[in-house]
Amino acid sequence: MDEQASQHYLERIGAQRPTASTQEALRDLHARHQLAVPFENLSIHLGDPISLGEESLFEKIVLRRRGGFCYELNGAFARLLSALGFPASYLAAGVFGEGGAVSPLFDHMVLGVQAGGPWLADVGFGDHSLHPLRMDDPGPQLDPHGTFQVSKTPGGDLDILRDGKPQYRVETRPRRLEDFGPACWWQQTSATSHFTRSLVCSLPVDGGRGRVTLSGRRLVRTVAGERDETVLGSDGDVLAAYRDLFGIHLDRVPQPAEASTKPNRQAK
Repeated sequence: MDEQASQHYLERIGAQRPTASTQEALRDLHARHQLAVPFENLSIHLGDPISLGEESLFEKIVLRRRGGFCYELNGAFARLLSALGFPASYLAAGVFGEGGAVSPLFDHMVLGVQAGGPWLADVGFGDHSLHPLRMDDPGPQLDPHGTFQVSKTPGGDLDILRDGKPQYRVETRPRRLEDFGPACWWQQTSATSHFTRSLVCSLPVDGGRGRVTLSGRRLVRTVAGERDETVLGSDGDVLAAYRDLFGIHLDRVPQPAEASTKPNRQAK
């Protein structure tokens, strides 16, 4: 990512170019990214193939002001961080489900970032920590979104907990972005993928103290612990919500995807 592209990206998230790759700068970039770029899987339900290519991610997230899911958001953020002087690596993770089972590796992607020490950055998990987490600190880490903990497993992986509940398990071995291509393809095509079976667009609001989420026609706003739910009646109301609440301009309402088992050659 060249200087002009990184400047456009910084403008997209409302951030100034940091003068040094400090932990304070990383925390600011991480928070601003989450407050500006929605976690969403609309492309799957619009029939638009998802690519992890640098130009595709930049065009979607920066130029079209869209969001994405973990592979897209963390993939793009890693390139921005690298352009700004933060060494960043791609790390594979599995997500904890009901009963404590962990999903297969590569089900989620996070970033390992160096900024005065090792940090875990994740702008692609949806409702998660607003700030990056220190990877070598096993103690409680306070965040506007809860109390987080990075716990090392006997096998050397890292379990990420939120308010005492395991969220996901991270393998600390650095990976290449293309290593996540098969998982990204599966997530957008498999009938058993969470993302083909659900429609979501979500963004922190009020400086991270609240959240707004649109799932199909169900609009949920949570502010100061108070939850308000509304069912939007018309397609016009849905399109207006995407535009006004998330800054996403669509010409049609996303419809539930019909998962296909055919290879998607455009997903990289």
